[in-house]
Amino acid sequence: MRSTVIDAPVEAVWDVLRDFNGHDKWHPPVAESQIERGWTSDRVGCVRRFRLRDGSELRERLLTLSDADLAYSYCLLETPIPLFNYVAHVRLAPVTDGDRTFWRWESRFDTPAGREAELARMVGEDIYQGGFDAIRAHLAKGSA
Repeated sequence: MRSTVIDAPVEAVWDVLRDFNGHDKWHPPVAESQIERGWTSDRVGCVRRFRLRDGSELRERLLTLSDADLAYSYCLLETPIPLFNYVAHVRLAPVTDGDRTFWRWESRFDTPAGREAELARMVGEDIYQGGFDAIRAHLAKGSA
């Protein structure tokens, strides 16, 4: 689990994160992404297939999406990284002191024995913290 405060209104952050197929526009490791079967990126059950800059391909399914709760969850279907039974939850909340956003990103997953700490660090730092930093830069670029 990781959390942060973003210096932007919750509506602006949700507008970016809500697009389940938009992470290639803001998360640096993601080179390209597409939703399979022509579904929309806000349809629960849609699957995004994406390629990382290192050439790895992953597939993830949108499990829930709530505009009222500013939250969604998703699971990994295919990945070259040994994360099994991976389910993640993203939730935003307004921080009224300064019109900012609280962002919580968490997941549960299984790993091969002996790799728990390594893979938890990779998810928490490289994916989640990297995503926080990337959203900050993306939103700052949009307002410049």
